[in-house]
This record gives sequence, C-alpha cells and structure tokens, in this order.
Amino acid sequence: MKINTKSSIRRHSPVIHGGKIPSKNSDQIIIDFSSNITPLGIPNSVKSIIKKNLDKVQFYPDPYSETVISSLEKYTHLSKSNIIVGNGAIEILYNFCYAFLSKTTKVLIHVPTFQEYETAVKLNDCKISYFKSLNLSTDIDSFISQIPKNGCIFLCNPNNPTGELLSKKELLSIILKAKKLKTLVFIDECFIELVPDSNESVISYVKKYDNLFILRSLTKSFGLPGIRIGYACGSKEIIKILQKIKIPWSVNSLAQDAANEVIKNKSHINKSNLIIKKELKYLNNSISSINGFECIPSSTNFILIKTKYNSTKLQTKLLKNKILIRDCKNFRGLDEHYIRIAVKSHKDNVKLVSALEKIK
Repeated sequence: MKINTKSSIRRHSPVIHGGKIPSKNSDQIIIDFSSNITPLGIPNSVKSIIKKNLDKVQFYPDPYSETVISSLEKYTHLSKSNIIVGNGAIEILYNFCYAFLSKTTKVLIHVPTFQEYETAVKLNDCKISYFKSLNLSTDIDSFISQIPKNGCIFLCNPNNPTGELLSKKELLSIILKAKKLKTLVFIDECFIELVPDSNESVISYVKKYDNLFILRSLTKSFGLPGIRIGYACGSKEIIKILQKIKIPWSVNSLAQDAANEVIKNKSHINKSNLIIKKELKYLNNSISSINGFECIPSSTNFILIKTKYNSTKLQTKLLKNKILIRDCKNFRGLDEHYIRIAVKSHKDNVKLVSALEKIK
C-alpha cells in the first residue's frame, strides 16, 4: 500500500540540535557546552514545587494555562489576551507558521539563525528568501529593503548562533516598514533575558503594532529544557487564532507549576547575568588568544567561534575530554569551521579553555 502525504512532509528533514550525546557508559559525566542554558541551572524552588505536586499528574492539566498567563500578565505588563503559553517555544513557532503562512506567503529569514524557522516555514510550502549576514546591524538598511509585501520575516534577538543583539531602534525600523507592507514580524526573544546590562526587548511594542509577534522561552532563562514550556505575545487577533488551533492539554500540570514558580524569581536571572558577564569576558579573552580560534562578539550566554579546525573532528576530540560543543556546520550560512559554546560556570569554562589549548 502506498502511503500518501503532503510533498512538504516528504521533503522534510528534522533539524539536528545541541544537547548531550547519549553515552554507552551511563556514569560518564559530559560537560554540555552545546545547549545554551543559564549557567545557574534550575532553581531549587522549582525542584521542590515539582516534588510537591507530583500527584497532579493523575488529573488533566488546565488546557489554557490560565494561572501561568496570569503570572505572565504581571511579568510582561501585557493583557492576558496578548499572551499564549505552549509546550516549549517550539510548539508556538510551528502553530504560528501553520496558522498564518501558506504557499503564497513570501518569507524573509536572516541567516545564520535558529534552523527551526526555516523548517516550520517549509512545512507550509512558503517561498523563502535568505539574508546572509554575520553582523545584521551593519546591513540593516539592506535587510529592510528586502522585506516582502504581505509576507512574514523571522528574526532572533539576540541571534542564535551569532549572539548579535539588535537595538530597539533598529527593530522598530523593521517593524514600521513591515507594517506598511502588511507583513508580519516574528521576533524570537528566547535569550533576551540573558543579556547583561542591556534591555533591547520590544515585547511592549505588541500593544501598538498588530503585525508584531514575540516568542519567549522559560527553558533558557531558568534551566527548564526537560519541562518544555514557553510563551509568546502578540495582538489579540493573533493570540485568539493561536488559542483556537492549539492542541488540547499540550502543557502538562508540572510544567505550569514550574512556570508559575520561576516567573516570580527574577533574582535567578539577575544572578545568571552576573555570571554571564564575567565568564563571557573570560572565555572571549582566553579562547581568542589560542591559535586557530576567533570568537565572534556576543551579547548573551553563548559564543560563535570561527576555527581553522574541522568542526566535526574538533567536536569528536573534545568529547574524549568529556566536553560537548555545538558543531555549527548545519547552520545555513556557516560551514565546517564554526562551533558554538555556551557560557557555563568558571570551573567548567576553565576545563574547556584548557582542552582547546591542547588541540593540534
């Protein structure tokens, strides 16, 4: 029997991400620099909340995550009708593309960037244009000139994997031009809270610009990748449509409890940023002084590194030292001479630098 499906699904290839590589030896401890999670990890209060509420798993969770949205209302200073919660930011991204994009939609994506934008867009048969730049700020006028009419553009701020941070002024110029062209602006701010000494978030702009959609994650800022919970903010019309197509009970009860706990824990982010600021400087200075490695300036908790070595071979060599880095050759716009590392504790960062110094 021949199984028929959409041509976009037949062409689909899942994206390879960072994260620990399973080991045959389960006791082996790998220092994971490939996932851009806060160096502080999960707050202890969240562990307590999860243990306390384990019995909740025998009941269905709130399908609309209403308590989380109430918490986010205070956190974002937006109306509840401007907020949606999802099973990780990734669920919201795919639902957004499913709801608002089609084969007639022209899409502009800045690259290199998070590959799931491209993947989600392709599943909806859109026509994609790519704007390649390792420093979008210097190319902002050229990017704006390529914004399509009646389309959608995707930006990540700060950008993954480059760590570049666009200013509010630069983003506003993009939003305004896109609005004139009746084009949606999707801005991923999943790392925005992990930018020390700067606040370039445009989340408040959704009150004024109905073509703007902001994606956020609780995974990165609070160390909850296994819980899977994220949120997004947009116009009431956009959120209403996304709520309408959302899979029932996609956010489990423990994830909702964890979210309610971390949203009020701003001190965790503040402590994380103190570490990031200090260790970002240490890693930049230390790695840039090693022959064959060049750090791309970053504003957040990870660094893109250009290297004379083959990225895959380098990853394999470092794994022998129980260190996992992100091989960036599968990012559109990069090649086999780029790697990415997360900012971790000083102890772990020292181990990484030491391992890189021994690479031959």
